[in-house]
Order: sequence, then structure tokens, then C-alpha cells
Amino acid sequence: MQAKVPAGLDHKESEVYRRLDPDRLPRHIAIIMDGNGRWAKRRHMPRVAGHRAGVAAVRSTVETAARIGIHAITLYAFSEENWKKRPKSEVDFLMRLLSRYLKAELPTLNNNNVRLEYIGRQHELPKDVQERMEWARQNTAKNTGTVLTLALNYSARSEIVDAVRSLLKAASQNGGLEHLQIDEDTVAEHLYTRHLPDPDLVVRTSGEMRLSNFLLWQLAYAEIYVTPTLWPDFRGVHLLEALAEYQKRERRYGGLNHNEASAAERSAHHFNHAKPGTDSGTNSNDSQAHDAKLAHGH
Repeated sequence: MQAKVPAGLDHKESEVYRRLDPDRLPRHIAIIMDGNGRWAKRRHMPRVAGHRAGVAAVRSTVETAARIGIHAITLYAFSEENWKKRPKSEVDFLMRLLSRYLKAELPTLNNNNVRLEYIGRQHELPKDVQERMEWARQNTAKNTGTVLTLALNYSARSEIVDAVRSLLKAASQNGGLEHLQIDEDTVAEHLYTRHLPDPDLVVRTSGEMRLSNFLLWQLAYAEIYVTPTLWPDFRGVHLLEALAEYQKRERRYGGLNHNEASAAERSAHHFNHAKPGTDSGTNSNDSQAHDAKLAHGH
């Protein structure tokens, strides 16, 4: 029985959605938005044109995620390294584009019941951008649907450094370092993403095969999906195609699937109950003859 297609999906999106199992959708999708510069270069346009075109991809992707009931989607919008490796004019344009996006897209976010959050070292962004970000966050705070998290001035290594600093600060205020107990759950509670489940799926556009310092802790068991589509050309239908591929995979978290586990159990049972001096393919007479040769130095 085919699942009911959510309202708002276009014809192509509906076709792909019918192939999905709504009960097996990922709770959290992370996306590395890549390819804006190449998109512009192929059209003999400046790089900033690619960034501007990427806004439509964000809108389509977020709307589709919200319509099908994805709990959380995190977009890698601006890395900490971008400050150092991009021309100042491009960085300034990206900051202005972000401010315009937040203002222009607020009605769309509210219409789709999307709540906006951020991760990254926000305090290092321009003050006017920080104010616009907080304004948008407050104006979506009551929404109860998809959580859209923008990674801005973000670095996974910096996030882990900040988590360690936070842990040490908490310990110093609670009896000192000798009382500090650290495990994976404790570290996770001090990450930027402590309010989110770890991503089940990470999508990277433009065909590049790397994580680029994005959510390195949280993506430990995420499925990776890479598409050659450049980010400005990415749309909701491409997100649904990624979900179709995701549902073909079997997530094991370091374990075995059912068939492999059963085979391993049968093999262990056979080994444990084998007669002494025998193994698969070797009978006891062969084994005894071999031992006799060794005893006589052959």
C-alpha cells in the first residue's frame, strides 16, 4: 500500500515520495551545500551569483523536508575557514545575503512551521548579522515542526574545543577537576547540537568526497550520500532521491544484520561442538598422521 503523498509536493516529488517508507525516514539530515562557485563559473558569472542562486535551493529543500515531516535539517552555510580563505568582498556579500535571506524567508519558514536555530561561533559574526539572526530565531521560536539549523562560522574541531572548555568550566564550578567524569554522553551535552539527535544522513552536493570539518563527532554513524548536482540546482526532488537511496541501506552501528548474525551464531555453534582434533575439511585420521610426522621430525 502506497503512502499518502503529503500536501505541497509537486509531480516529480510525489513520484519519488511514493517509493519511500514514511516510517523509515531519517530524523535528522545534514547537508554540505557545495558547488556555488562552479555553478557560476560554468555560466561565466561571478561567484556571488552562485551564492545568490543557492537561496532557491535552500527554500525548496527546507520546504520539502518540512512537508514530509523530517524532524531536523542542518545546513552547512558558512565555515570558520571561509573567513580566512575567501576574499573579503565575497565574505561581506555572504553576510548581506544571510541577512536578506532571514528577512525574506521568514514568512515561508512560519508557513511551513519551521523553527530556526544556529550552530557555530556566532559571537564572531558582524553585530548587525547577529541581531538579524536573533530576530529570525525569536520569530520562529513557537513553531513545532522541522528544526532548521544553519551552521554559521562553524568548524567541527572548534566545536569540540569549545565543548572541552565548557566541560572544564562546569567542573571548576562544581567541585574541581577531580570530580570530573567524562563519557560520550557528557561530551555530547556540551556540543552545539545538544538539542538535536545525531544526523542519520549527510548529503553532499557537487560530487566532492569529504566532510570538510562538518559535524565530525555527530556523523560517526551517519549514512553518506554524494550527488554530482551543484547546490544551486538542488531541489526538493533531489532530497527525496537521497532518501530513497538511504532507505536501501541497512544501518548496523558496527554490528551485523540479521542474516549475518544468524550465520555467525551457526558457525560459532559448529566450532564449539566440533570433536577434538577435527575441523572443517580435516578428519581425525589426517590430524593424527600430521602429528606423527611432526613427532618424527618430518
